[in-house]
Amino acid sequence: MKFADLGLGDRVRLRKPHPCGSYEWRVVRLGADIGLKCLGCGRRVLLSRSEVEKRIKMIIERGSGSAGPASQTPTMTVSDDHHG
Repeated sequence: MKFADLGLGDRVRLRKPHPCGSYEWRVVRLGADIGLKCLGCGRRVLLSRSEVEKRIKMIIERGSGSAGPASQTPTMTVSDDHHG
């Protein structure tokens, strides 16, 4: 399953539990590697994108930094800029 549209702050469920017993993680870093923070104990890990895509079972909740139409902010266009 591909989760290429992960965003900062997304809450995800992994296939296997962390040693603390929690299945839920928060995405705290995006790039070639993805940073995850355990929501049970606060431990942070850095995994390759391919490894995260294998381990994620589902995206539980979208964070404020997620990709998608709801999170896009309006941009200034030439017609909005008044020079005169």
